[in-house]
Amino acid sequence: MTKPAPLRAVIADDEPLARQRLRMLLQDVEWLEVVGEAKDGTSATAAIQKLRPDLAFLDVEMPNGSGFDVIESVGAAKMPFVVFVTAYDKYALKAFDVHAIDYLLKPFDRDRFRDALTRVRHQFERVTGGELERRLLQLVQDLTPTPQRLERFVIKSGGRVFFVPTCEIDWIEAAGNYVKLHVGTDEHLFRETMNAIEAKLNPDAFFRIHRSHMVNVERIRELQPWFNGEYVVFLKNGTRLTLSRGYREKLQERIGKTL
Repeated sequence: MTKPAPLRAVIADDEPLARQRLRMLLQDVEWLEVVGEAKDGTSATAAIQKLRPDLAFLDVEMPNGSGFDVIESVGAAKMPFVVFVTAYDKYALKAFDVHAIDYLLKPFDRDRFRDALTRVRHQFERVTGGELERRLLQLVQDLTPTPQRLERFVIKSGGRVFFVPTCEIDWIEAAGNYVKLHVGTDEHLFRETMNAIEAKLNPDAFFRIHRSHMVNVERIRELQPWFNGEYVVFLKNGTRLTLSRGYREKLQERIGKTL
């Protein structure tokens, strides 16, 4: 089997020692090759346009243009993936706005750098695998009629029948072979599995955050980091739920930011 070509990277930093350290940290990474260096914004822009790398390690504050100026000069559509490497934490939110894979704050250790490389590799695996997946999905969609999305639940309880519009549901909880619909202060049991319900609901309106929980996106008020890569999801009614690690990447893709 042919070994895949390594990813090509450019390093841009106005400090020679910083560039040297990045090269040293990358020299044993078999799947990544440094193909160029730059010491300011102008040379970084030229290197990216000429070499067309897969990845750029960009300092934020450099002479003749910041890392963000480089992105603007090259054009977002033509930019490689970016890992910012800087001594300033004040640009972190702006870095995520331009969809940087990671934001390395100097000084960082080998473990933190290894985490950044793991994110880089996972991102590329998603992209390269995603193209084939998109083509296959398009074929399936061309051959398969669009499924009818569930707009309301019909609940039978105590000889009564309740009609619950999906837009009124705050969140859904797995309960064995049932799901529990949380609607304000009311709760309704519906005989269906969580996986089956997820397939019937509009994915733009409901999002799976846990093996046992699904939320109405419009009801989410806030996300707060928790332990072990998990997040706490606060709903507008005060309910607290857990966003598990297994569903975090899907949410990142949904909102276009790294959590």
